[in-house]
This record gives sequence, C-alpha cells and structure tokens, in this order.
Amino acid sequence: MSEASIRALRSRRVISDGEERAATVVIADGKIADILDWQAEPGCPLEDLGDKVLMPGLVDTHVHINEPGRTEWEGFDTATQAAAAGGITTVVDMPLNCIPVTTTVAALEEKLTAVQDQLWVDCGFWGGVVPDSLDGLDALCRAGILGVKSFTIFSGVDDFPQVEAEHMRAAIPTLAHYDLPYLVHAELDRDNTPPAEIGRSYQSFLASRPRQWENDAIGMVIDLAREAQIRGVRARMHIVHLSSSDAIAMIAAARKEGLAVTAETCPHYLTLWAEACPDGETLFKCCPPIRENENRDKLWQGLADGIIELVVSDHSPCTPQLKHLDSGDLENAWGGISSLQFGLSLIWTEARQRGFSLPEIVEWMASRPARFAGLGERKGRIAPGYDADLVVFDDTGEYLITPEIIKYRHKITPYAGHKVTGRVERTLLRGEDIFRGSDVVGHARGRPLLKQYGTQT
Repeated sequence: MSEASIRALRSRRVISDGEERAATVVIADGKIADILDWQAEPGCPLEDLGDKVLMPGLVDTHVHINEPGRTEWEGFDTATQAAAAGGITTVVDMPLNCIPVTTTVAALEEKLTAVQDQLWVDCGFWGGVVPDSLDGLDALCRAGILGVKSFTIFSGVDDFPQVEAEHMRAAIPTLAHYDLPYLVHAELDRDNTPPAEIGRSYQSFLASRPRQWENDAIGMVIDLAREAQIRGVRARMHIVHLSSSDAIAMIAAARKEGLAVTAETCPHYLTLWAEACPDGETLFKCCPPIRENENRDKLWQGLADGIIELVVSDHSPCTPQLKHLDSGDLENAWGGISSLQFGLSLIWTEARQRGFSLPEIVEWMASRPARFAGLGERKGRIAPGYDADLVVFDDTGEYLITPEIIKYRHKITPYAGHKVTGRVERTLLRGEDIFRGSDVVGHARGRPLLKQYGTQT
C-alpha cells in the first residue's frame, strides 16, 4: 500500500451507523480503512471539512437509463453524471426502457458492453420477468443481475408485457434459490377499465389510476408470498414506487406474518401532491400518479414507522416530444418524473421540516437500498472495509433548481423553479472526487456491479 494512496477526511458531522458524530475517516486504496476520533492524528495527509456533513454515497435502486436502444431518452454517461451531482454513488438500472429489454443473458451482455467508459458512478442491473422469459430466468440470475422486475399492468412498452399471478408464481422459486428480490410495479386493473378521457386534466388522470389498482396488486403480491411460504419458499417481494398510502397497513400486516414484503417510495410522492399539480403540465405525470396531500402525509408516516423502507428516484426520462409539453396532453404524454440529480435536496428540504434527521435520510437513501440490492457489505455505510463512496453535504445551503444546472440528458423537471435546502458540494467514488462544486471531475471511473456466486450455485 503506497503512502500516497492513504489520506483522511475530518468532520465534526460524520454520519455513520445511525448517528452523527465528530470523526476522522481514513481512506486507503479506495476503501475506508478506519474511523478515528475527531482529534486523532491519522499519520497521513488530512483534509478538515469543518462542520460540513460527511455522509455515505447514496444508493439509488430505481433508475431507468434506457441504454442501449433509447439513448435519445437518456444514457449511462448523462444519467450517472446526474447521479454524481446528486450525491449518488451507486445506481441500479431498470430492465426497461432499453432495447433490448434486460430479460435475457444476451440483453444483459449488450448492456455491459454499452456501459464501458460511460459510468461516473457504480451501476448494478435488475433483470426483467415477462411471460416469455421464464425459461431463461435461471441463466439470467447466474449472469449476475441483482434481482428482477415485473409489471402487473401494461408497462408502456410492448416489449415488456405484464405478468399474471401464474407467471410470478413460476418465477418465485428460482429467485428464492438465488436469494434475489422480486420487484413489482403494482397496479392491477381487475375490471379491464375502458381508457379514460383525460385530456389536459390532472384530476382526470388521477381518477384514471385509482388507489384500488395499487391495493389490489399489492394484495396479490402478498398472497403469492404467503403461498410460497406455505411451500417452504422464502419469496422476497418488493413493491416499487408505492403511491397509495392505503396499502401501508397491508404491508405491515404481511410483515407480522413473517413474509418478506418490502416497499419503496419516491421524492415526487413525498414532495408533490395532486391538489397542486396543474392541468396541462405533463411533467407531473407518472404512474402510479402523484396523489392527494393527505395521502402524502401518510407516506411520510409509513417511512417514520419503518414500513416503507427506501426512498429512490424512479428516474424515468424521455424526450421532450414524448412529454407533449406544448399541448399539455396528459392523456398521451409519457408518464415519468426526471429528478435523479435532486432527490437528496428535495427529501432533506421536506424531511427537516417534519423533524427527521440526516441519519434517517442516510438510512432511507443509502444504507437500506444497499442492503436491499445485495450490496450491503460494501456500499451505503461509512465503516471500515466499505468502499470510500462519500458525499460532502452542506445541509443548510440553499439553491434554485433550474434547467441550466441539470446534468441528465433532457433539462426538464417538474421541480424547475423550486428552492431547496441541502447542497451536494463533493461526491467521492472509492476515495476520488467525481463531482466537485458544480461539475463532474476526473473521468468516468464507475464499475458494473454483478452478483457473484460460489461454485455450488
């Protein structure tokens, strides 16, 4: 170990394992080597951060990067630059809306080729389960995906069709064998409702995707987990982007049964509300929809109670044309929120007003997502042996979200003009700066993260 590869960062406000304390963090060869008392002399070059917060790099397990195949929507270079600017040092890429969708080993290999020299942060990959991909699921798991995702409703793209309960039931034993989570976009239209006439009306769009659709789908997921448990199979079922607060009690009850059912929500469900979503403003359209303010309050309570465990972006970009910005056509606009770069600031702005602490934010946005994705032994903590993925955060700094500062491909967001508190000053990946001040620095040095198995599997 060369002496030049060892250095230390000192702060009066280090977030480590659920507490904020003064400490000196020693970094050696890209790893956290030690955490010393604040006044300790580390015996290596030392940088004093004063009262700036030093926290683990965030882990965002829900990002649609859309490469290969739809790079006019996004791409690994721009998405991971935005992640670095937002204090995110690890993302997990969704299996759509790329072409081909990541439902086969061949598609995963195409994606691994696409990421070369484009990753500014580390990146894992979810696979996908669709009705025709079940026969290849075992091979896809062995290829290194971190878990799989399915939709119980039309996904928005024809090459990623929805699944029925029978398909999910068939996939669960394979996923359990590899101890991988099954992520579910949980909306279920049991009545095959005719397409609604929405036009420019946000309230019409909201009514077109009711809470009951989420509640019914989550009920089905819980039933499948229960069936598996009776068969002696541990199904790790995960609800992505929870929007309906009605389902929180269902998830809590499932946990009390001993079922491994988890849930995440997103900044847009925690910081925006339906009553304030203007008609004709298609940037606010996502699926499931942003719901009422009273629903938002209950989602925050679900976080406080530990029933909702993760806060992730669901960064789901597209071209401005697909958003129908000029016409305000909510009915035909692509549904997705772009906010990858701003999640930490958005959540901290709201959370601090509600009495939450920075260690809680780190738990929701770094530690738990890392554990959920199987990366909990190297990501999401400031602890010896972990990757030195770090963020220097000014928790009182304020700034205005404007298109000019956006790093992802298309400079559009429903948060344009919002003033937020909490500024990412620096982001470090394995001990080296990748973002500083207002721009990425150095080179794209992120790595693909694949699950590794022993010879017995």
